[in-house]
Amino acid sequence: MVGLAESGRRARTVEEPGPGRELWLVSGDRYSSWEAVYRDNVTWVYALMAGKVGYRPDAEDLTAEVFTAALKPLRISATVPEVRAYLKATARTVLASYWRTRMGREITTIDDNDLPEDLPEITDGARAEKQVQEVLDQLPDRYRRILELRFLQSLSVREAAADLGVSVANAKVLQHRAIQMAAQLSERGVR
Repeated sequence: MVGLAESGRRARTVEEPGPGRELWLVSGDRYSSWEAVYRDNVTWVYALMAGKVGYRPDAEDLTAEVFTAALKPLRISATVPEVRAYLKATARTVLASYWRTRMGREITTIDDNDLPEDLPEITDGARAEKQVQEVLDQLPDRYRRILELRFLQSLSVREAAADLGVSVANAKVLQHRAIQMAAQLSERGVR
């Protein structure tokens, strides 16, 4: 796609983008509207989220959350690099909140290397659920149960400990060991 971008002072030709990427033209050093901000940045924000969470519906929700969070405080008069930096910082905050609420883990660094050229391969929900169930089926009963309570039923460590009839400290140890074993099984490919 070759197009012309018109700034108040001059016009310039924009080169063909790489495969799978769409190029939106922005006049001058600033965006003309919120729609231009969205169109110019949605692809890289979505690709970033998809690469970090690996599940298309969550990546879509997180992308929407980034733009919703940025809409109010972001000035339309900000320069293009300022807008992109703000969206990147907002994406970091949204992603940290996502991991904190779902896994008790924060991922707060987003490097320029994290912005993929092409969208990553994303597993569909049914295949991911099947993989999770296969891993859970291979775990010892107590390990499987602690993971089900904590991550599938979203119980706190205290609630999971009460359900299992163990101390909170013991529940934390069980969870840690269960996650390690599940990761090893997943890496080996459960049969």
